[in-house]
Amino acid sequence: MRRAVSLGAGVVLIALNMRDFTTSLAAVLPEMIQSTGLSARGTSWLTSLPILCFGVFGPIAPFLAKRIGIERALLLALLVLTFGTGIRGLGTSTALYAGQILSGASIGVINILLPVVVKRDFAASVGLMTGLYTMATCVGAAGAAGFTVPLMSAMAGSWTAALTFWALPAAMASILWAIQIPAAASQMDVARVTVRGLWTDPLAWQVTAFMGLQSAFAYIMYGWMAPILRDRGLDAADAGLVLSVSIMTQAIGCLLGSPIAVRSRDQRLCNVAVVALLVGGCLGTLFAPLWTVWVWAVLVGLCQGAVFSLAITIIVLRSADHHVATSLSGMAQTLGYVLASCGPLFAGLLRQWTGSWNRVGILFLGLGLAAAAAGYLAGRARHVGATVVLANPLR
Repeated sequence: MRRAVSLGAGVVLIALNMRDFTTSLAAVLPEMIQSTGLSARGTSWLTSLPILCFGVFGPIAPFLAKRIGIERALLLALLVLTFGTGIRGLGTSTALYAGQILSGASIGVINILLPVVVKRDFAASVGLMTGLYTMATCVGAAGAAGFTVPLMSAMAGSWTAALTFWALPAAMASILWAIQIPAAASQMDVARVTVRGLWTDPLAWQVTAFMGLQSAFAYIMYGWMAPILRDRGLDAADAGLVLSVSIMTQAIGCLLGSPIAVRSRDQRLCNVAVVALLVGGCLGTLFAPLWTVWVWAVLVGLCQGAVFSLAITIIVLRSADHHVATSLSGMAQTLGYVLASCGPLFAGLLRQWTGSWNRVGILFLGLGLAAAAAGYLAGRARHVGATVVLANPLR
């Protein structure tokens, strides 16, 4: 029991650091652009690179888990995250890009391994544990969105110092996780099995598409909600606060999404309904009167939290065991985040090409239709058609 509580607390602490490096940068984008002279295209790439790295570096997670064990693989990822988040404080465009890439790479590993921990060690409470760690992810992102601008003000207007601050929570999580790793940390037994047939299974591709498309919404809003609101007339602090509240309400959505998904016969209706409401909230943020922005921000937050929790839960529910969960998590999050990285990039480029955010509304509608279709298919109550085959033990 004590081991389960300790492990659960460690998972939650890690999750708190999984998105704060993205929202902290979004909160000070105008100051960063003014200081570095980055173009709109360069800024779009800066906000998109981490999500792309989630996918590109995700495949190394199973390799690390086989070689050094899941606990040490997570510790290594946390250390890289601490360094990547911290070097952004140097303030140069090179340091910013390097920090975003390193941070994104480390989160790519963590994204893959945390659902496997849930499937392996919390099989009797998948909904609760998934809800808790996705909630913690949202809380961490919200804290960075809301406190980065006040931190900058408290640090003599230094946006670089404010960004550096967010290396501290990652460092603390690294220390606490290292302390609880046992002397002989468990090595994942996926080293002795091979999962076959996943990449040719239609359901696995539908789960992957749903993961990527719902994530595209999240990262468009993480990266561009504050700049959109500032362009619409809010000042920096208020725009950051709206983003922070929106992300904070994701925690409620996360806590609701997973338990409802686990208790439902299937997740088709949940997926489609939440995506539809999310599209409505995003369009309201763009076009509704500015005085209603809090309504739309809260709606976006609730739906983003719920759909993210649903997507992670579906990875677990569509897997017959934790071996399949490892492979499906790798596939869905590797390809899914590559797909998701296109969202903030296209949103930024549309703003550059057209001079306004209006065309982003069309992007929201297209993403919503595709996400609803993928969510309906991925929500069917069945397992992916993958086969677990015993292999020679790792020597």
